[in-house]
Amino acid sequence: MNVFCLHRILFFLLPITCQIAFAQQKSEIDSLNIMAEVKTDSVKSVVLSMPTEYIPGDDTPELVADRLSCLQMTIALPYNDKVHAFINYFTVRDRDYTRMILRRRQLYFPLFEKHLSDFNLPIELKYLSVIESGLNPRAVSGARAVGLWQFMSATGKYFNLNNDVYEDDRMDPEKSTIAACRYLSQLYSIFHDWHLALAAYNSGPGTVSRAIKRSGGKRSFWEIYDLLPAETRSYVPQYIAIVYALNHAEDHNIIEHYQEENLPNDTLLVTKYLHFETLANLTGTCKEDLQKLNPAFHRGVIPDGKSAIMRLPLLAKRNLNQNRFLILDSASKVGRQELDESLKSVIGSTYGKEKVTYRVRSGEALGTIANKFAVRVEDIKKWNNLNTSLIHPGKSLSIWVVLGRKNVATSLAKIQTIIDKEGKTYTVQPGDTLWEITRKFNGLTVEKIKSLNKMKSVKLQPGQKLIVG
Repeated sequence: MNVFCLHRILFFLLPITCQIAFAQQKSEIDSLNIMAEVKTDSVKSVVLSMPTEYIPGDDTPELVADRLSCLQMTIALPYNDKVHAFINYFTVRDRDYTRMILRRRQLYFPLFEKHLSDFNLPIELKYLSVIESGLNPRAVSGARAVGLWQFMSATGKYFNLNNDVYEDDRMDPEKSTIAACRYLSQLYSIFHDWHLALAAYNSGPGTVSRAIKRSGGKRSFWEIYDLLPAETRSYVPQYIAIVYALNHAEDHNIIEHYQEENLPNDTLLVTKYLHFETLANLTGTCKEDLQKLNPAFHRGVIPDGKSAIMRLPLLAKRNLNQNRFLILDSASKVGRQELDESLKSVIGSTYGKEKVTYRVRSGEALGTIANKFAVRVEDIKKWNNLNTSLIHPGKSLSIWVVLGRKNVATSLAKIQTIIDKEGKTYTVQPGDTLWEITRKFNGLTVEKIKSLNKMKSVKLQPGQKLIVG
């Protein structure tokens, strides 16, 4: 066969081959399209079967601003882009949080309103606790602020909210609300502006005062906005937004029919140790209900030496009254030993321990001091309100030790004789020199030590007492 004939045969066969290939490819494409349609229909079916929630999105800025103006009482409720961002958060992005607050508000709002009224404060300050704690009396922040009103330990104690290993008044709804009212009253008396008072509640009056000074004396939150810490800048807009969200929840289709309520309850005066779980078991209630009614007692007990008024569900109180002596006697004997052991292990606990005052020596670190007393570095930091592990020679540290503990390297008697309580005498330790001793006491020199102690030589003997003040 010549080349010309071969080309002619190929010329006729090529279209047939291409048609066959195209038919096969088309068949594959059709199959894929059918599968895609099936999958698409399945997805559509799943999506259509999922429950959806209508979120209104047609509220104009003018409408929101008008709603805020209608809500405004004593505290100004302006509308701007920063407030809008938080309104969007509470009504769109985290609607579940807003529902949770709607469920909880009747637990605490009546209490807040009562005490705010007693202090002649704006009733709308009740919303502040929502921003602080989400209406959770046992809330603890990363900075260790506690309770419905998020008091730090020092601020709480200033307002008579004591806290120890057994009880934390910051978790007590009534006591903490009274303290918050006192604090807010003080802040308003300083700034005479509620937005500034709210900002100061968040970051402290000193922070707000410094921002005012740096601004050249401007007296509006929005005028000093850029000079405040980031958290404080968002605090007032959050407050305004939550006021809006809770009052216009239904306008944003946030519906919550269920309302949490406190159990009907009565009071019981307790004057000695009482174990919650035992009391609950013997009175036909549960420990969780007792804990919810008495959140300040966070160890599940009322300790010896503390007279307290606790709340009991009404049914439990009736059952208690039927056999009062035996029930209270049983509840006073259970769990003591286990509690003792658990309390000793709490960071910063002073339970069952005795205080020692120790002055830091040159070259010492918290770790070496902790080893010396068989305690933890975290304990020493907690006892002395230290935010850092950096310490300087001459600093006095309060340390609590368990007496008679075998692994305490330095005995209590020896430590207490190193430096007396007034800091006027010092007991020489092995390896001490006069120069090293001067570094432990500000303003003290070698010559002054020699003069105070009528020393002719710089030689020292371990155990020797020196006058240092």
